[in-house]
Amino acid sequence: MSVNWGFLGAGFVASRGLAPAVHLSRGATLYAVASRDQARSATLEPQRVHASYDDLLADERVDAVYISLSNVQHFEWVTKALDAGKHVLCEKPLGLNTSETQAMFDCASRNGRLLVEAVWNRWHPRYQRLIDVVATGGIGDLEHIETAFTFTSEMSDNYRLNPSMGGGALLDVGCYQAHLWVALTGGAKALEICELSRLIGPTGVDLTTDVSVRIDDVATARSVSSFDMPSQQQIVVRGSGGQVSTEAGESFTTWNEESSLRVNGLLEEFATTNAFVEMVENVSRVIEGDEGWLVSPEDSIRVAQILDAIANHA
Repeated sequence: MSVNWGFLGAGFVASRGLAPAVHLSRGATLYAVASRDQARSATLEPQRVHASYDDLLADERVDAVYISLSNVQHFEWVTKALDAGKHVLCEKPLGLNTSETQAMFDCASRNGRLLVEAVWNRWHPRYQRLIDVVATGGIGDLEHIETAFTFTSEMSDNYRLNPSMGGGALLDVGCYQAHLWVALTGGAKALEICELSRLIGPTGVDLTTDVSVRIDDVATARSVSSFDMPSQQQIVVRGSGGQVSTEAGESFTTWNEESSLRVNGLLEEFATTNAFVEMVENVSRVIEGDEGWLVSPEDSIRVAQILDAIANHA
């Protein structure tokens, strides 16, 4: 059996990341694509190109939908796809806020369909090893998480610079770091914001958000998210008995390259991995009723709550 995937959107991530991943994945077929440009949709090499998003959702042969539209469009098309009886894999951040995120999962539950946030790096073996090292006490008791995801933006006429469309560095790259907090702490159930600074750009979005927090009253964390700083991705996790950090390969977006993790001074190396393929194969297996690992609804909702708390902090 193979899951027939339909894509809403044919932008950079869909064309460079997800479409090749579906073509490479076992148990998955890129059956249909709909976007604003049918010629562009065809470049993803689906079996069918639909003229509109609604036409794709009405196609009974589509089992699951991948959504890579602007952030502000996620809620509308996720709920429409779920109501059409499709399983959904949607780009991060899933919702603009907690209310949207919770409502989407409620819709999935009503329709008996799967909804997964496409935080693809969480399927990477190095990321999962990092989580396992901390969870099994490999560095003692967790004390501090230090992360950064920054780059100097050359974007223009991009929704990421439009506050009404869900733009800003916190939503775009801060969500990766919030997901790490949640994964490392088993849910980051309690969070206190200790320090927060934000650089607001001329369009009204946060170009930089630098936040320090205390999690569950046992560990601290600092994350830096920016469109206005030199390119950097960093993960360093310190405990009472050691430290683990990412080395070779981008910390959050390593893709089709060798990577490594330093655990208490010892280097662990990981073969070239396409985490997009890992994600598509796992989601497809679960849709078919087989075993697979997924980012949980609870994790996605908690990340939305954390991002809301930071964005709304006085």
